[in-house]
This record gives sequence, C-alpha cells and structure tokens, in this order.
Amino acid sequence: MALLTPNELYNVSQEFEKNNNIVKRATGLSIEDICESVYNTKLGSEKIGIIPITAGNGIIGNFAESLFTITNYLELDGFITEHTDVAGYYEAIKQYADILLMADDYLFIAHNLKNGKIATNHVCTGVIYAEIASRCNYADTKDILVIGLGKVGYAGASHLIKKGFNVYAYDPDKMALEKAVSELGVRPYDIYNNGKRFCMVFEATPNENTITEDMISERCLVSTPGIPCGLNPELGKNYDVDLVMEPLLIGVTSMLYSVV
Repeated sequence: MALLTPNELYNVSQEFEKNNNIVKRATGLSIEDICESVYNTKLGSEKIGIIPITAGNGIIGNFAESLFTITNYLELDGFITEHTDVAGYYEAIKQYADILLMADDYLFIAHNLKNGKIATNHVCTGVIYAEIASRCNYADTKDILVIGLGKVGYAGASHLIKKGFNVYAYDPDKMALEKAVSELGVRPYDIYNNGKRFCMVFEATPNENTITEDMISERCLVSTPGIPCGLNPELGKNYDVDLVMEPLLIGVTSMLYSVV
C-alpha cells in the first residue's frame, strides 16, 4: 500500500465533508449512497477494532487515529487497540470487534469476523473511485478514461468494464496496458495521437500532471485517490473540473461497506 504521511492524514473529517459535497454536486448522491448502491449493503452498529501494525516501516503517525475518526464519522463503534500486532489482534477479539482494520507496508484489509467477508484497500479504492467517476451527472456518453493500471487502477477498470462502460486506458508501462487490454478488454489510449476528450476520468497513479489538457472536456469529473494529484490546479480551474481526491477516507468507507 502507499505509505501515507501524517500531513496527508490531517483534518480527515473536513476532507471527507469537502469531497462528499463535490460528489453530491457531480453525481447527485453522497459517498455513502454510492457505496450502498455498489455493494447492496448498509452500515449498522458494527464494532470496529483498529489494530496498529509495526511490521516493515512501522506505524504511520495518525493512521490509526484517522481510521478511528472515519468510523466515528460513519457512526460506527470504533476503537484502537492498546497493543500492536498479534497482541492487538487478540485484544480486538476479546473486546468483541465485529470488523478488524489493519495494515502493513503491503496490504490494508478489513475483515468481518461475523460473516467472514474480507476486503483489501486497493480493490475497494479502485472500485469506489471508478464508480464515482462513472456517475457524472453531465456525461452524455459511456466513454471513460482510466489513467494508471496498477492494483488500484486495474480494479477500477475491471469494475467499469463489468458495468458496460467503454473504458479507455493509459499506462506508461506497456506490459501493464497490454495485460489490461487482453484480460479486461480496455481500449488503449494514445496520449499523443488519440485526440479524444473525456468528461469522466478515473486517475490512479502516484504522479503529478498525468492528466493533460487534450484528455479532458469542459465541465468534467476527475476522481482520483492518487498522491500527489495528477491534475494541475490551473488546468482544473480552466476546465471547470469537479475534482474528487483524498488518500484514505473514501477507500476506507468502501472497504467497510463491502464487508458488512
């Protein structure tokens, strides 16, 4: 998983509200509404055990606290275990947690101990950000652009293909693009010669300025969990872009809805 910094986890509630307002304006639905539609589930009174993990590079500052804030925002009963790792896992079970949240350098998971469902952050993040992009109110086409075909981008592209969208995709890694073409049936997008513009864009890269002027149309929706943001602020302003972007909150919400 991407290693977030404490600065990127600051003011999580405010970031959720800001992005939720953008999602409502661009799609007519809240983030929670979209999650309910995708997973056909509703959050109830689940108890969420958040377990700090020290493996690899160790605990990220504010990460567990950010997850706790998200559970509170969603009106769930969240708690952070006092112990870490296996001791924390044991503690969460002893405190009758319904769902466990825990992450190391490679994987961030939600595990529902009651029904056995398990979800990974990269898949749930890809699905929800792709879904948000696909619900753009002012789109008059089924064409959508996916930029980046790593774990998050591939999951989102796969979700869009299953929903019947015409998915155009770009990744500078030719092998990643060829894999998505052969396995998913996406259409390769040539950033130099395509000339096609999109009002729905799902961007999933760790790079700046991946979204160029010739990719987007006036009044478009860009949905991205990428750090840093792939859309230049001036370009976004010039094209009146609705930008949905933050590193954690929306993906975690998607994870929780997917396992209840």
